[in-house]
Amino acid sequence: APHLLSSLLVLIALTAPSPSTAFATPQPIAPTAQSDLAIVGCGVLGTSLCKQLLNHPKFASRTITAITKSKSRHDAIRDRVLPTNGDDDTANAEMEERFVLKTMDEILEQYNGHSFKDVVFCAPPSGFDDYPTAVKDAATQLWSGTNEEGGGSFVFTSSGGVYEGIDGEIVNEKSPTLDPITNPRSGRMVYAEEEVVKVGGCALRLAGLYTLERGAHNYWLEKCQESGIQGREDGIVNLLHYDDAASACLAALSVGSEVTSEQTYLISDGHPTTRRGICESALKHEKYASFDLPKFLGGVEGPRGKVYDGSMSDEALQWKPVYRSFDDFMSS
Repeated sequence: APHLLSSLLVLIALTAPSPSTAFATPQPIAPTAQSDLAIVGCGVLGTSLCKQLLNHPKFASRTITAITKSKSRHDAIRDRVLPTNGDDDTANAEMEERFVLKTMDEILEQYNGHSFKDVVFCAPPSGFDDYPTAVKDAATQLWSGTNEEGGGSFVFTSSGGVYEGIDGEIVNEKSPTLDPITNPRSGRMVYAEEEVVKVGGCALRLAGLYTLERGAHNYWLEKCQESGIQGREDGIVNLLHYDDAASACLAALSVGSEVTSEQTYLISDGHPTTRRGICESALKHEKYASFDLPKFLGGVEGPRGKVYDGSMSDEALQWKPVYRSFDDFMSS
């Protein structure tokens, strides 16, 4: 019998059916399920991706299924994903029909083998006891794989934090990663990537994510005015807007598994900045203009960090960010 998605069930925080009831008598899946595209995790990144997919002409015939841990945010997710196109009730109804929002337990209740042609796994590690196993289970059980005729893609959003370089070094897709045993926090990402690549999926190593309200800049300016910022002010930080991270996932789906299978990519805006640079850029926006530049407590000691070079990934995925840099975003 298929192995139960035990690690994924940690995410939904409720008692799931036993393997015998969950898989021995599976419920029928909608006939169009093989044409569906699943997004596991619908936070800021997943929500942006769902919205972009629904509005992209290449995916106009596809049903987008967002999978969450509970129903608590479903109304808010729908509000963010589904637009109101003026008086075009037909277009609104068509888009609503193409967007399916389910909890993981609801997905498991109708589980009947490989359900989705394409899967993007963008749920963070914080919701899992065993993250690599959760990612593996999604890749091997929710995804139809690459071997079937017209097989789709499995895209896993990892982190550039897995890289070893620390002292101003340039890292790219082929650079060595940290030892997962001595670096367990990054190690769970490394192990998860290995599981994805092993079955023909791909991993996108993302730079530090931000929106206007979310990111290091928000915390440093709002919470560190008195306490100061740990780390040297010239410490290197690589950034990426959440919407651009989502569009990179969309790009990976667009080019298809013929390009992405068993590959690892590095995604950033290509314009690394520093801790001080982040704060100075954020102060240009009216939301943060009233704040003072915090003190930096790191001096000139300690590692400077690493510079991401994702140019090979950009070319392979035929992708480029909308927001050229963090400074451009905050200055606009």
